[in-house]
Amino acid sequence: MLLENNVALSVVDKIKENLIEDLVGIPVKKGEIEKILNESLKDSISGVLKEPPNLIEEIKKKEGTYVIIIFGINGAGKTTSIAKLAHKLKKEKISCVLGAGDTFRAASIEQLEIHGEKLKIPVIKQDYNSDPAAVAFDTRKFAEKNKIKCAIIDTAGRMYTKENLIKQMAKIIRISQPDLKIFVGESITGNDATEQAKTFDESIGIDGIILTKADVDEKAGTILSVSHVTGKPIYFLGTGQNYQDLEDFKKEDILKKLDLDSEN
Repeated sequence: MLLENNVALSVVDKIKENLIEDLVGIPVKKGEIEKILNESLKDSISGVLKEPPNLIEEIKKKEGTYVIIIFGINGAGKTTSIAKLAHKLKKEKISCVLGAGDTFRAASIEQLEIHGEKLKIPVIKQDYNSDPAAVAFDTRKFAEKNKIKCAIIDTAGRMYTKENLIKQMAKIIRISQPDLKIFVGESITGNDATEQAKTFDESIGIDGIILTKADVDEKAGTILSVSHVTGKPIYFLGTGQNYQDLEDFKKEDILKKLDLDSEN
C-alpha cells in the first residue's frame, strides 16, 4: 500500500521495522489480524508525521521581528508560496515585509514585487547579481526600524548539488539570523523532493517544509517521505494558484489519504 502511494523505499523499510517491533510475539486472534495490523501501521505513520508549531502564535509571541527564510529549487513554487504565506499572515493582522533575495533568476525580483503590490506589502530589493545576504540584512533592518512583525526572505532557487551556492545560503543565514528556515518542494516530484529536502537539511539545517501542488498529489507519498527523511514538520500544503490556497498541515488528513483514518 505504501509503495503504491509513492512512499520512498527507505521509509517503507523503516515502517516495516517498526511494525515488526510492535507486533512480533503479540498474541492475535485470527479474525483481528487485519485490524491490528492497520492500527499498528497507523501508529507508525502517525509517528513519522510531525505536527508543526502554530506559526501564527510563534510570530505573535516573539518580541521584535520574526524572520523567515525560504529555500527551494526553481519551479517548485517558492516565490508563490512566499506570497501565500504573507497573505495568510496579513489576514491574521501580522505586518510583513518581503525580501527579494533571489538576485540570480531573471524576473524573480519583478515577480515578488508584483505579489507585493497586490498584497500591499513592501518589498526590499537590490540589483540583479548583488549579494543576497545584503538583501536579507536590509530586509531585517527595514522590518526592525518600521516595527514590522514578520520578514519573509526569498532566495535563489539553486540546484541543491552546487556546494558553492549552499555556502552562499549559509552566509544569508548567518547575516539574517532567521527564526525559521523553510524548504519549499513539489509534492508531485516524489523522490526528487525527498532528496532535495534531505540535502538542504544536511547542508544548512531546515526547520520545516512547505509542499506545493498537494492538490495534484492524491497519494501523499512525498509528504510521508519528506517528513521521515528530514525529521522536520510540514507547515503548509499548497493546493492551488490563489493566495488563499495554502492549507495548514493536518496529520489526520494525510492518514485519510492513506485510508488509515480513525473511521476505518
